[in-house]
Amino acid sequence: MVAVAVERPGTLVLMENEPRALGADDVMVRVQRAGICGSDIHILHGTNPFAKYPRIIGHEFAGVVEAVGPQATGLAPGDRVVVDPVVSCGHCYACRVGRSNVCANLEVLGVHRDGGFRDRVVVPAANAVKLPPTLPVEVAALAEPFSIAANVLSRTGCSADDVVLVYGAGTVGLTVLQVAKLHGARVIVADLDANRLRRAEAFGADRVIHSTRESVPLAVAGENEGLGPSVVIDGAGVPALLAEACGLASPAGRIGLLGFSPAPCNVSQQEIVRKELSLHGSRLSRRLLPEVIRWLEQGRLRPAAMITHTFAAAEAKAAFSLIESEPGQVVKVHLAFD
Repeated sequence: MVAVAVERPGTLVLMENEPRALGADDVMVRVQRAGICGSDIHILHGTNPFAKYPRIIGHEFAGVVEAVGPQATGLAPGDRVVVDPVVSCGHCYACRVGRSNVCANLEVLGVHRDGGFRDRVVVPAANAVKLPPTLPVEVAALAEPFSIAANVLSRTGCSADDVVLVYGAGTVGLTVLQVAKLHGARVIVADLDANRLRRAEAFGADRVIHSTRESVPLAVAGENEGLGPSVVIDGAGVPALLAEACGLASPAGRIGLLGFSPAPCNVSQQEIVRKELSLHGSRLSRRLLPEVIRWLEQGRLRPAAMITHTFAAAEAKAAFSLIESEPGQVVKVHLAFD
């Protein structure tokens, strides 16, 4: 059985792999489609602080249930599912208050545990979300990245009353854009790359800002009755943007951080207190896949246009090479395992 693994930082390999034994509460999934995420690239380069090697990567994947453990309920062989990669303990403080995505004992498939870039994978049945019959498997594999956007916008309380500024028009930014529009917000997207900004416009951005040609703070100063954006989302992962976001956000504004950099950033306490800003870290997704699947089924998002390239799993090295060599030409690259 084929698996795509990072043997050590810098070395991507195809290997034979047998899934672990099926536990009482587990299901075995035959993977059909999987998406490559920026965090997979980070693991390949050794910049993810949580990964241990060798590691079968992949946390955005969907497929068909082939076997069900004796105590697993709600699923049967033949069911199509998307897998939530967040495995939580269920009993720590974070889990008890509904924040399982930051469980004290968190394990993420493809990071802390071997993931879904393989023909077959055994996962807890609680992490397999059944798909409606009309949802294509390639669209289902996009539910996890959309759930990241859903989580940060839930954390920041996005609504139709908001003007949302999204830093970054990559995959993360485009999912945030679409989910914010779903909530009825006005959405502005800032990026360094003109091609990405054109893509953001095609996905419904109300306004785009080429940040090498104009100042983002000056460009958004007139928004929201001259108060500035009420929600700012860092989808670029650049620490210095936090200070800028605090300066341009409106009074009572909310800032959502999706970046994972350890680098420090100078932030003004005065600015945060003066405007009573709220800073929200957002990691993974808090069991939001079922809601995202409903949005996808209802046609409220534009997922298919996000898939720019699909490679056979055996061509994984070429897929990763394309992402790294032509970042402006790709949004989401999928691996096909069927």
